[in-house]
Amino acid sequence: MAVSSFSIKAGPKRNQSETSVSVFMDDLSSMIIHNQYRINRDEAIRIGTIVRDDALLLFHHAAGLRKHFRGDTINLCSIVNAKSGACSENCSFCAQSAHFKTTSPVYPLMTPDAVVEAARVAHRDGAESFGIVISGLGIKNQKELEAIGEIAKRIREEVDIEVHASLGCITREHAEYLRECGVTQLHHNLETSERYFANICTTHTFADRLQTLRNIKDSGLKLCAGGIFGMGETLEDRIDMAMMLREFEPETIPMNFLSPIPGTPLEQVRPMPPLEILMTIALYRFILPHQEIKICGGREKNLRDLQSMIFFAGADSMMIGNYLTTAGREPELDRQMMRDLDLQWNAAK
Repeated sequence: MAVSSFSIKAGPKRNQSETSVSVFMDDLSSMIIHNQYRINRDEAIRIGTIVRDDALLLFHHAAGLRKHFRGDTINLCSIVNAKSGACSENCSFCAQSAHFKTTSPVYPLMTPDAVVEAARVAHRDGAESFGIVISGLGIKNQKELEAIGEIAKRIREEVDIEVHASLGCITREHAEYLRECGVTQLHHNLETSERYFANICTTHTFADRLQTLRNIKDSGLKLCAGGIFGMGETLEDRIDMAMMLREFEPETIPMNFLSPIPGTPLEQVRPMPPLEILMTIALYRFILPHQEIKICGGREKNLRDLQSMIFFAGADSMMIGNYLTTAGREPELDRQMMRDLDLQWNAAK
């Protein structure tokens, strides 16, 4: 029987005592830290169904795993929507799909000067990495590939920041070319589980996304791969995506939380409650203890006053500045949040 979602409401009586939950969490955390244990699916489901009354216990252990494996230094990144809209794909969450009527801007690849300036701003705001993002299934042609490569070269020459990119489905050869141009990491999300993927997109397959992850790994570039939560998937879908990601050992796991966009098929979906978001982050820290867990789109809108709790829930990275088609908050607010938590960030001045 599928588990539909986190059990974040305290029921009248739980099947397991608080002591048994505490012992379970203590033992599991100890095995992960001392024995390099990888939790199994049943254990992940048990973590995912921890009730609200035990949320602080869950966060305590997730924060401990974060501190042990990742330390107290937070990685910050920023992106630029370098080519926007007119996407041929029908991903139901996306404002840039040509299949839907949204107010998302449509424009071709930005000029090199504009992208380099965006990288300068990102560096000034405290980001240690900068992502060049384009809409569409993938790189359109050789001319576009070379243009992106030249932009990456300029950023490396002119700005003290690591160059990343998110370019859709990509071949190993294209990834290798970009590595030679100075790109160090490519991003490509699975978005959700294999079982649920057809509910989100039908113009390409989950297998296409897996092949892109393989191509990136085979190219020698670092891999950034995660997904979007709150699209109607079950807890088991979230766990299955995490288990699949674990097999690829990506360096970074971006976690996005749906902000429904008017005009898209998911515009009426009810946003995830903040506590469920935090418990999802903690769950991913247990499944992926070694990975950089980066909190990205939907953070401000969905977590509101609980944004600082992402680090207590196990995250060690976040995106600052604006997203692809939605605005973030002022980077200084995020820097102050980290100062208040006595956390450092890699590009701190």
